[in-house]
Amino acid sequence: MIDTHREAFKEEAYELLSELETSLLELEERPDDNEIIGKVFRAMHTIKGSGAMFGFDDIASFTHKIETVYDKVREGIIPVTPELINITLIAKDQIRELLTASPSEAPAELAITISAFHRLASEGESTTPLTKQSPSDGVSPPTIKTVLPNSNITYRIRFIPYADIFMTGTNPLLLLDELHSLGECKITAQIDAIPCLEDINPESCYTCWDIILTTNKGIDTIKDIFIFVEDSCEIKIDIIDTDALAEPEGDYRKLGRILTERGDITEESLNDVLNEKKYIGEMLVEKGLITPGKIESALVEQQQIRKLKEKTQIKEETSSIRVPASKLDTLVNLVGEMVTVQARLTQTAQTFASAELASIAEEVERLTAELRDNTLNIRMLPIGSTFGRFKRLVRDLSQELGKEIELTTEGADTELDKTVIEKLNDPLVHLIRNSIDHGIETPDVRASQGKSGTGTIMLSALHSGAYVIIQIRDDGKGLDREAILSRAIDKGLASSNTEYTDNEIFKFIFQPGFSTAKQVTNISGRGVGMDVVKRAIETLRGSIGIQSEKNKGSTVTIKLPLTLAIVEGLLVVIGNDHFVLPLYLVEECVELTREDILRAHGRNIANIRGEMVPYVRLRKEFNIAGNAPPIEQIVVTGVNGDRIGFVVDKVIGEHQTVIKNLGKFYKDVEGISGATILGNGTVALIVDAPQLIKNAEVAQMS
Repeated sequence: MIDTHREAFKEEAYELLSELETSLLELEERPDDNEIIGKVFRAMHTIKGSGAMFGFDDIASFTHKIETVYDKVREGIIPVTPELINITLIAKDQIRELLTASPSEAPAELAITISAFHRLASEGESTTPLTKQSPSDGVSPPTIKTVLPNSNITYRIRFIPYADIFMTGTNPLLLLDELHSLGECKITAQIDAIPCLEDINPESCYTCWDIILTTNKGIDTIKDIFIFVEDSCEIKIDIIDTDALAEPEGDYRKLGRILTERGDITEESLNDVLNEKKYIGEMLVEKGLITPGKIESALVEQQQIRKLKEKTQIKEETSSIRVPASKLDTLVNLVGEMVTVQARLTQTAQTFASAELASIAEEVERLTAELRDNTLNIRMLPIGSTFGRFKRLVRDLSQELGKEIELTTEGADTELDKTVIEKLNDPLVHLIRNSIDHGIETPDVRASQGKSGTGTIMLSALHSGAYVIIQIRDDGKGLDREAILSRAIDKGLASSNTEYTDNEIFKFIFQPGFSTAKQVTNISGRGVGMDVVKRAIETLRGSIGIQSEKNKGSTVTIKLPLTLAIVEGLLVVIGNDHFVLPLYLVEECVELTREDILRAHGRNIANIRGEMVPYVRLRKEFNIAGNAPPIEQIVVTGVNGDRIGFVVDKVIGEHQTVIKNLGKFYKDVEGISGATILGNGTVALIVDAPQLIKNAEVAQMS
């Protein structure tokens, strides 16, 4: 049985680790930025606290040791160094491994990492001068008042959990235990709000606590204990004025003063009671203003209800929920079915020529279109979530290769379908690794060419209609035209007697096993990569192209559809069968007559306004029986920079297609990427144009 709480923690931990990595890379650039240091510490503290709560004790223990070091970093006791960043990044990777490993499979390097943190901590404490006002235990003074080193401070803490705090998996007693570890601690439980047994809701929390804590820790240390429950409770922390401790004991312990300082009673009410000249405790009880614990709990209850109402109103306006991807996929499939039914309704309305039915069909079409667009938008995510992962990749590889490289991004807020983003990660990793290894030069080489010693890789994304254009640009040495052509000739991919354009030569690098590297490294040179990239992009119904200029750099351009669930297509007919060609590939449609075929002397080439365009006959490719009409149609497509035609009997027009998988039995069928259902209930197959072109090229070479 799946533990939903543990799974929820894992999901949150992955997000925190991603944020932690981003913060660490920012901290490496700005080591004196206290705000970033605080973000790193809070991420560690939250992972530690939540991990302990949900049974990930190994993560909690490991992260606690790292958190202790960064607590001292916050106070300036330990400096931020490149070595500290490196070790913390390694620790972050190990925490990610711990999330999926069983306790017996914990990474063996944990002890080494912990030892490295201990060494850095001891070195930092012995060599780094303290700049904070209070050096004790690396904790900053809680107020602007002067606090002597190693002096104790007394805090008054009111911890009021919300009634639904148990629903988040929080155990308040663990937080109180952590407060106990900070110093001398006296805790008073306020239990007046607990109802009668028959009225108790076992899932609600009715108790709050008042704590008097004497410690040499700063107020930030206390706040950090409540970091991961700050949205589930009310916390008030006050410092008992050190000047008041010098007052006569009787004066400071006056009940009225303590109650007014805590806000449990107003000065006006207190004065009204004091005017009666009786003992204050007796008067408060007689007037019903206070009973042991009850007046305090009543005020807490009133304030809590008011704040809960305010929070509920805010959450109703700005809240978000986590939904499993499988549920979104089911929703998209159902919307796809609805689009198909709506198309059938529209066609039926046209058949019966009923004005009333046509009106209903138009309304259903409008609502279906809105539902479809909104449903697809739910799956849209900013591509910046993928871009952010590559900063670590660039950092590590540039250090390994002795290069100085800066990664910049543009259009990180460009939204793309979640499925596309997930499948885009590996191709982008290949492209960035190639830019780092083959493109960007070492600092001394760049300096000799008059370039800056630091190379630049630019990742950009922008919307273009129903598509997203992603570019990876570098200012390196560019592609070596002659080396690529020479290698292509050696592999039999090109002829030494043929003139090739730059575009044709650059396409050779997408061939399987193609590499110009003189030696194999752990980064590249094995001839694996660019063919995988091309295949992955084509699987996403996208295209890829390369432009390069010697000593100026290279640009890889990827064009992808916004979503894989629906494709804008061109509906065509061959015999009695319907097919759909992805519209983003289509450039134009022209006629193919018998005279055109005779002039080509048996070759599958058409002269289109002086340009020779090869074509593929889909009737022959799919073994469709029957004779072609006297005048056929050529659908001219642009695939990876090449113009290729597909001959069909007739072009129907544009058609928005909801894609359906063919199923396991047809997974190996080439030339077809999916299917859709037309308005009349018939099936139309979606043509995999890149695959058909590849098959034609292979057949021609053989």
